[in-house]
Amino acid sequence: MDKHTDSLSHPSGALTNRRIPGFLMALVLAAASQAVPAAEAAQAAPAHNPLIWADVPDIAIIRVGKTYYMSSTTMHMSPGLPIMKSTDLVNWRMASYAYQTLADNEAFRLENGKNAYGAGSWASSLRYHDGVFHASTFAATSGGRTHVYTTRDPERGPWKETSFEPLMHDHSLFFDDDGRVYMVWGGGRIMLTELKPDLTGVKPGGVNKVLIENVNALFGADQGGLNGEGSQLSKINGRYYLFNIASPGSRWARTVIIHRADTIDGPYEGRIALDDRGIAQGGLIDTPDGKWYAYLFKDNGAVGRIPYLVPVTWKDGWPVLGKDGKVPMTLDIPAGAQGVSGASGIVASDEFDRRPGDPDLPLAWQWNHNPEPRDWSLTKRPGHLRFTTSRTAPTLLEARNTLTQRTFGPRSSATTSIDVSGMKDGDWAGLAAFQRQYGFVGVKMNDGARSLVMVSAETDKQEEVASIPLAGKTVHLKVDCEFQVTPEDAARFGGDEDGAKTHGTPGAPEVARFSYSLDGKTWTPIGRPSRLAYTFPHFMGYRYGLFYYSTQTAGGRVDFDYYRVGQGTKNGG
Repeated sequence: MDKHTDSLSHPSGALTNRRIPGFLMALVLAAASQAVPAAEAAQAAPAHNPLIWADVPDIAIIRVGKTYYMSSTTMHMSPGLPIMKSTDLVNWRMASYAYQTLADNEAFRLENGKNAYGAGSWASSLRYHDGVFHASTFAATSGGRTHVYTTRDPERGPWKETSFEPLMHDHSLFFDDDGRVYMVWGGGRIMLTELKPDLTGVKPGGVNKVLIENVNALFGADQGGLNGEGSQLSKINGRYYLFNIASPGSRWARTVIIHRADTIDGPYEGRIALDDRGIAQGGLIDTPDGKWYAYLFKDNGAVGRIPYLVPVTWKDGWPVLGKDGKVPMTLDIPAGAQGVSGASGIVASDEFDRRPGDPDLPLAWQWNHNPEPRDWSLTKRPGHLRFTTSRTAPTLLEARNTLTQRTFGPRSSATTSIDVSGMKDGDWAGLAAFQRQYGFVGVKMNDGARSLVMVSAETDKQEEVASIPLAGKTVHLKVDCEFQVTPEDAARFGGDEDGAKTHGTPGAPEVARFSYSLDGKTWTPIGRPSRLAYTFPHFMGYRYGLFYYSTQTAGGRVDFDYYRVGQGTKNGG
């Protein structure tokens, strides 16, 4: 199949067979793939939760004029600290990353048995002050430091880094009206620490005090769960509002805790503000026309932690989240092109075509740990992504230069084509549903012969489930993922048989299914479905990953011809 004849639709809904620059090829889901009248109807339809059905956790949102910016956590991925942009709080697109690599050490290079899985940079803070954007985070794997990145243009950069000790966990950077700047941070015990005006470190002799001795004290005797963390501080009408998350000891259920005070250093009074399905962690945002929302996220199984937008009203000087204590599935904002997953702006198909001036990779791509630049190229074979190897690795988890994008729910798929003519004995290459308990479809070479394989590590040990001799040098690969669907999701999809076929059944197992094609048209399943599980060592939703690694001798090569994402269907059909 020609690589340019299976393109996804343009946002206008008109199908196209012409060549599409990879750096602009955004995923377009169901609502945007219909005819123009359907697109116009979607524009008038209300938006819905989850806001984005993909792993976008620990979000921080600001509004600058009529434009919203959002940061999130991607931990061990490079580049990192993603910055997204929206004009409606619903449809987001990638704007930039605050850094290309957080640090260069053995953990980030996957050397000597070390790794940064589940580590790297964690919950960020995002601010706009005096014409400058500030994105800040912290990391134990960078030497235990707090990092602040600044720019005047979050889309074109450059971002300038400042870092200092100590590591300020889950902090909220805050510029007060009197010109002083602080960080509110900590877990369990929440601290207020004043910074130097240039943000290069803690201000000598400045404020450094406990704001809240124990966030979980609001649970009374039912303590012992998740210690209060995830601080986000806002100042509204002269009063300070501090958001945290915590959980009681009797059950794991993230709840929203809000404290308020008349001065930044307290005293603060607090209350439990939301306890609904574990939807928690975030802060407040307002619209130009005066509406208020809380932006939060929910642990949603193997796809990861997914954002929700919660309407806010005010009563007696307190923000009231949701309706009758619940997070509504339908929002009072037009959906625009949100579609089913809302992920259309943060994942992207890629034909690996590059014209002069194009970026090397669309912003949807992130490397697993730091890449090795000499081992990948888009120019050695134009129109292809070439991977080579310069070292050996025992398994996919230790392999460098695995190139990833988010999966998304409730179903999604990824396809690629790979030329394996340059592989050596002991080499593996393919397309993965990537997390610690990964699964993949690919090609291995052993004793001079190539085989199509399906591999599962769902038991934390790599198992070759199926193997088929491969006579040719090129093969198309496909992964379909099916994610957790709740009763609320099913109701939104209509709850009928057709809805279950397309979007899934509540309580159904989360699985990846694998298939291959020799012509790019007819797909054949291989192996068996691999169970998907969100694991805390990785602390990240599943990613689609293009990979190539050598277990015996370095120096081989493979060429990926394209990468295409779509909305999957049940059983990979």
